[in-house]
Amino acid sequence: MNSRLFRVTLEPSAIRYIAAADEDLLSAAARAGIAVPHACKNGVCELCEARLFSGSALNTRNQQTIPVGARLMMCRTAALDHLELEISAVMAAGKNQPRKFQANVVDVSSINHDVYRVELQLPRRRELSFHAGQYLSVNLPDAEPCYFSIASSPLDQNIELHIQASPDWVSAQKVIDALTSGETVNLELPHGKSCLACAPEKPLLLVAAGTGFAQVKSLVDYLRATSCAQPVKLFWGVRRHEDMYLRSMARQWEQDWPGFTFNPVVGDDEDSEWSGHHDQLVRAVLASGMDWNNVEVHASGSPTMVYTLMDALVEAGLPSEAFFSDVLEYAPRS
Repeated sequence: MNSRLFRVTLEPSAIRYIAAADEDLLSAAARAGIAVPHACKNGVCELCEARLFSGSALNTRNQQTIPVGARLMMCRTAALDHLELEISAVMAAGKNQPRKFQANVVDVSSINHDVYRVELQLPRRRELSFHAGQYLSVNLPDAEPCYFSIASSPLDQNIELHIQASPDWVSAQKVIDALTSGETVNLELPHGKSCLACAPEKPLLLVAAGTGFAQVKSLVDYLRATSCAQPVKLFWGVRRHEDMYLRSMARQWEQDWPGFTFNPVVGDDEDSEWSGHHDQLVRAVLASGMDWNNVEVHASGSPTMVYTLMDALVEAGLPSEAFFSDVLEYAPRS
């Protein structure tokens, strides 16, 4: 690849990525995990149309320089300098508007004593845009919406969920019963602001408790398909060993992906009301030796765990704006 690298900024989302001089802007965006609408990749469909705000760019079809203010097709444009483009179709993290979809149930399978893996197919999948780390609601008739993290990457065709449905959790069990009935299911998505719209610019720390691992899986699957060059460290905390339902998957990530580290934290206590495993998880994270001034943290779990972790990390030096969790949105402190 050509050694000349240029920064490309997309407005109004303020998303930035790096493009080499010998690659088109659409390919460089895809490598960074940015969802630019496209179909043909040869400038005909015009879905990747943008406008050049500043910088110098080349039309790779006719080899002419594109004047500032002109429209361009990102699939037929190469950077000659740092660029600023206007493209309203690229959404900033968490800015997608939720929409209602009907989904077909492809599979429901048990992956441990109380967690089910669910695979859903959306007939209108091309109409859906979401970011890695977001969640959805399953809307059953005459029932309150049930919210679950999306466990699949935005790049995948089908939607994956991890649903914990113990016998005493009535609402979740109703969802599993509905999904196994063979009927279509109504969804609303995407929701959530603790997500990624492009590869991070700082080291990434992922902290999950229980089925919070579903959000982590979406983030990791997405990042592995991008040009993410930052180290990623995962801490997954559970009460008991059998609750770590996809430990082998996390271990495989660690083997296959240089720069990825997996740290399992097991409370090893039968008391389902015991909250000490949260403190144990937080202590393990604090002992990781990370530079808290140069890291982005995404946490998924109960409000108790998330706020305990956030308070500890901010006290250790983490800027509060570098901590992301959906808990901050749906269970804010009073």
